[in-house]
Amino acid sequence: MSFLAGCAFCAAPAQAMAQVRQCIAADGTMVYTDKQCVDIGGRERPADPVPGVGGAAARYYRDSCARSVQDLAYSLSSAIQSGDVNRIAGFYDWSGMSTANGYRLMDRLQAIANRPLVDVQPMYAGGANAYGEDIVRFDEATGALLTAPPRPPRLVGLRVEQTLANGSTPSRTVFSVRRNQGCWWVRL
Repeated sequence: MSFLAGCAFCAAPAQAMAQVRQCIAADGTMVYTDKQCVDIGGRERPADPVPGVGGAAARYYRDSCARSVQDLAYSLSSAIQSGDVNRIAGFYDWSGMSTANGYRLMDRLQAIANRPLVDVQPMYAGGANAYGEDIVRFDEATGALLTAPPRPPRLVGLRVEQTLANGSTPSRTVFSVRRNQGCWWVRL
């Protein structure tokens, strides 16, 4: 009899630890944990809205929505610095991806999460430098400023500069960017 009671006692903690909680961290990101949300400095995620209540906006709400490219660059930088592949994956555009490709991508994102971050910058094409500033053009023969207006810059992606584990070998990853449902997302 005491053997069965001991087995029941051992099974109870395993069931309690198996519960996964959805918490919102202090920085607003979604965290999945087996601990209490207050233990990790977060709060419980509110329940999903009931379909048909609150309109379409309530059904498509997402905590990690980057409303601008600057927000995306900052959030991606913060996610990489944290070393948390799940935070990085939260800014990835997963639409149309198969399960097998998703697993391969998570391995690539984990490699990015493991490397020290140097910088994340938007990349522009068409008359602008990496910071979106106009490029000044001069005539090579006379040195005179050319008056032709530069092409308007076009955002083409985010460049992530990192180093490898030795701390000196550079590593660069270029993400393309996409705007969908009012949010900016990255893709490899």
